[in-house]
Amino acid sequence: MDRLDAMAVFVVVVETGSLAAAGRKLGHSPATVTRAVAMLEERLGERLLHRSTRALRLTERGERQAALYRGILSELAEADGADAAGDRITGRITLTAPELFGRSILMPVVESFLDEHPDIGLRMLLLNRVVSLVEEGVDAAVRLATLPVSGLIAVRLGEMRRLVCAAPHYLARAGLPQTPSDLGHHRCIGTEDGAEREQWHFIDRSSARERRLSTTIRPRIALNGAGAAIDAALRGHGICRVMAYQVTEHIEAGRLTTLLREFEPEPLPVHLLFHPIPRRNRALRAFVDHSTPRLRAAVKDVSDRLGLPADGSTNARPN
Repeated sequence: MDRLDAMAVFVVVVETGSLAAAGRKLGHSPATVTRAVAMLEERLGERLLHRSTRALRLTERGERQAALYRGILSELAEADGADAAGDRITGRITLTAPELFGRSILMPVVESFLDEHPDIGLRMLLLNRVVSLVEEGVDAAVRLATLPVSGLIAVRLGEMRRLVCAAPHYLARAGLPQTPSDLGHHRCIGTEDGAEREQWHFIDRSSARERRLSTTIRPRIALNGAGAAIDAALRGHGICRVMAYQVTEHIEAGRLTTLLREFEPEPLPVHLLFHPIPRRNRALRAFVDHSTPRLRAAVKDVSDRLGLPADGSTNARPN
């Protein structure tokens, strides 16, 4: 087995999560897969995987090499097909985003991208958890969060506010909360995987110096997703806290009312996150070029429709 074959085996090991699964997918024996990984580790003089009886976990060097190997293999695949494809952009990319963001904001952008590039295939993972780009073979991710420092590229798309809201018929019955502490007297709807308690964060701007507040919520209904929480709020079962894009249409239609606006926490930055793009990965580069202005416009549109400020910064930065 040569070095390129070993790289391909290692990438499949990372994607499948085990040596045995990689062997089954590739039609190799477990010993062959083990030798491929060992060959790469011996050449580098470092471990790429932490092995245990239950699972495999990438080392820090393993994460870097997995991204590098994917880039090399992608470039070779595109080079092999370049003559046949001519000027057409071909390839396959994998994206991930939070479920509701993906459905309402990302999907229209993806569909317009595929209409422009009929020879590109696309896989999208809409998941309400942080997906490892390296370990799950993802090319680009939309993240609504403050990002840790990493070797990835983060293109800022804007920012998104977190809103507390409820149905007018619930508020007519239960009254309007005036401060975050009033939430203790209301039915609240949780969204953190059914937790018995949640911390809802706010900012008190009533004095010259802003003061951060943290209110402990004991949800009357504890759910594991914003979609179900919004449905419950629409039916009058209490107050929910969600991202602005998730409830824009309901607020515009009067089905939900925003609460405690003067106490809203700082908005969350929205980024498109990806590895440095290999020169020949034209499919991913085309997607970044196509999606960035459209996603910025979509994020800004949410703020404009709700009368909220938005940061349309156009800087790309390593993150």
